[in-house]
Order: sequence, then structure tokens, then C-alpha cells
Amino acid sequence: MSGPELAAQAIANIAPSAVIAFTAAGIYLGAGNGTIYSFILATLVILAVGYCVIVFARRHASAGSLYTYVAKGLGPFGAYLAGIALLVGCWGIAAGSLGGAVSYMSQFLVLIGIPAEGIGWSMALAVVLGGLATLFTIRGIRLSARVSLVLELVSVAIILVLLVLALVWAGPAAWDPAQFSLEGVPFQGVAAGMVLGILGFVGFSSADALGREAKNPYTAIPRAIMWSAVTVGILYVFAAYTQIAILGEDLATVASPLEAIATQIGMPAWFAPLLTFGVGASFFAVVVAPLNVVGRIIYVMGKEGVVAERFGRTHERHLTPHRVLLVAGPAAIALDLVLLAIGVNPMDIVVWVDTYGTYGYMVAYALVAIACVAYTRREKMRNGLVWLCAVVSVGAMAYVFFANVWPVPAWPLNVIPYLFLVTMIAAIAWYLHLAKHRPEVLKAIGNTETDALEGVG
Repeated sequence: MSGPELAAQAIANIAPSAVIAFTAAGIYLGAGNGTIYSFILATLVILAVGYCVIVFARRHASAGSLYTYVAKGLGPFGAYLAGIALLVGCWGIAAGSLGGAVSYMSQFLVLIGIPAEGIGWSMALAVVLGGLATLFTIRGIRLSARVSLVLELVSVAIILVLLVLALVWAGPAAWDPAQFSLEGVPFQGVAAGMVLGILGFVGFSSADALGREAKNPYTAIPRAIMWSAVTVGILYVFAAYTQIAILGEDLATVASPLEAIATQIGMPAWFAPLLTFGVGASFFAVVVAPLNVVGRIIYVMGKEGVVAERFGRTHERHLTPHRVLLVAGPAAIALDLVLLAIGVNPMDIVVWVDTYGTYGYMVAYALVAIACVAYTRREKMRNGLVWLCAVVSVGAMAYVFFANVWPVPAWPLNVIPYLFLVTMIAAIAWYLHLAKHRPEVLKAIGNTETDALEGVG
């Protein structure tokens, strides 16, 4: 895979179009005209996490992502916790985003005259879209990355066209100096908004799981991680500024800010289904991208004996971890089908299941930051910037976690932290089982890198 294809994986995992569609409005409720500062702070935090990741990526290439990196600093137990947390994050985001893809593709079909409403249609779309996502990941990383890139580029292009046209339509009124002034900005609201901003970046480092498939991974992967974060951060700030400049205080009340902007500036009727398709495509792209990471982490775990050996083998022709993907993909579909069958709205699936996944990402990001400090100290590397980035990363992840559990949210969000905790306890129990009955496995954790994984198997 080339550098742009690696960046495609990272950006697709972030799904900026889906974030733009909702996050600015959520932040504006508390931060008001300081919304862009929430996104700027969130971008700086993510760049701090990213720096800790690329310290490892410049020296180690693996399909194991943060699981392998953390092993270099915190040993097998830290690596195992990071790997499980990242698996929870990636699978949760994939399963939750499938709900978003179902919701928007259903709306798209209705807008073009196909009556795709009701539970039956939603369940059918979940099977078709989830099945396609699984198929793309099995057929090859280049195919899935290119599909994700095309869909995300189409989606971002549609939204950018709308936002630029909105600024042109507004004329001189498009200049909104109040958004750059700190006067009257609620700093607590900006800090709280930073939480949503950070959540809008989860998965940004997913290119690090492609060490086996990347050209010149020690250079290309660090660049893909950092540039994707910078690019998406700039996009978020621009989108937030434009939504506030055009909608003003209405941003806090409209159901769909992008649709409201399209209506306000008089976009033609055919633009509504195009915009809906764009956001739906973004959700679909973020089903594909995290499944790629899930497949590769479990593949490495299979090689190391942490899970069954059969998961540590690749497809004879496509060279992808197909056995893992044939479990992870259908499992995501099954969860969505169960929730749809009991009457859960597809967009509620996004909120609930993505929240579960986000807890996993927070733990994994904090662990890689701590591991980076330990690793650079042991290797006697200059690490003043590492210390700064690690403190920022761990502090921000702790704040994000706290902000999601206190004040106690409404049901079912109030029980999701405990579901995540149960998952981690069950995983630790398996680790203790391995330590007792197969102690040799612990020595292998995190030691499988690219040069040991060439060819089939």
C-alpha cells in the first residue's frame, strides 16, 4: 500500500463527514462561539497521542498496531490490555457505524422514491451493507482502502461544496469575528466540547495496523497518521466555523445542520439525496476501516498463541485474515439486527455502540502514551517531547472518560461503562488462564513484526 492508501485507511476510520454532520451542533450547545476552540484543542490532543504512536511506528512495523507497540514499553500484560481495548474500540465503532449507514441509506432510498422504511428494510440493509463491508475487507486491504477512500472523498466533497457555497451565499456576513474572540467564551463549555471533538478522531491511528502491507512502513505510516489528523482537524474547524456563521443560534436546535444550511441557501431538490448519500457513505467507510484493524490484531494474536492458531492464518489468494473477518463482520451485523428487531432506532445504535467502542480507544491511547515514555527511557532516547505528549494524552483520555460517566448519563448510556468493564475483566481472566497454563505465550506477546510475517499464513 502507498502513502495515500494508508492515509485513506486512517481518514476512513475517522469518518469526518459523519462527525461534521452532528458534532459541531453538539459542541455548540455548551461552547457557543468557542466551538472552533474545542476542535482546535481536540486536534492538539490527538496530535499528542499521534506523536507517541509514531515514535514506535518509525522503528517497528507490524499488523498488531498499538498491541505490538505497547509491548515494547509495558511488556506482555500492558500489550494485551491495549490489544483487547483496541479490539473493543474498532469492533464497537464498526458495529455502531453500521447503524448510521443503515439510517442514511434508508433515507436516501426514500428520497429517490423507494419506500425503504420500517424494520424489515432496516434489517435487510444491515445485512447487505455489513456483508459488503466484510467482503471488501476479505478481498484485500487495497480494495477496501480504495473503496473507503472513494466513499469518503465523495462524502467530504459534497459537504465542502455545500459549505463553500453557503459562505459565498452569505457574502460579507460570512465573516464572523465573534468566533475568534475569547470574550464571553464559556471555557468550561469549550473544555466539555473538547470531549466530543476528541471522540471525532477515534481510529485516526489505524494505518499502524498495516505494517505488513505498507510500502516503506517506517516512513509512510507515521506520515499517514499525523497528516490525516492535521487534515481532519482543519476540516472540522472550517466546518464548525461555517455552520455557526450561517445558522447562528439555530445550530443548537436544528435536527440536521447540513440539511438546514442546504435549505437556507436554496440548494436544488436533487441535492438532498446527494447529501444524504454522502453521509451514509461515510458511515459505511467507517464500517470497513475498523474491521481491517480487528482482523490484523487478532491475526497477530493467533500467531502468538493468545487466541486460537487458526485465526493467525491468511487467505491463500487474498492474503487477508479472512477467518477473523468472517467472525467479526457477521458479529457486527448480528448485534445490529438484534437491536433493530427490538425497536432501537438505527441512529441510537450509533450512539450506544460507538460509545462502547470509544472506551476501548481511550484505554488503548492512554496505554500507548505511557508505554512510549517507558520505551524511550529504556532505549535512552531523547524524550522531553514524549513526556509532554504523554501527559497531555493520558490527562485528556482520563478527562474524556470522566466526562462520559459523570454526571451519570441517561439509560442505556449509564450502563455502557460497566459493559466495557465486564469485557475487560473477562479478557484479564483469559490472560491469567494463559499465564497459568501456557506461560510461553506471554513471552511471545508483542514480538511479531513485519519481517516475520511474509507470504501466506
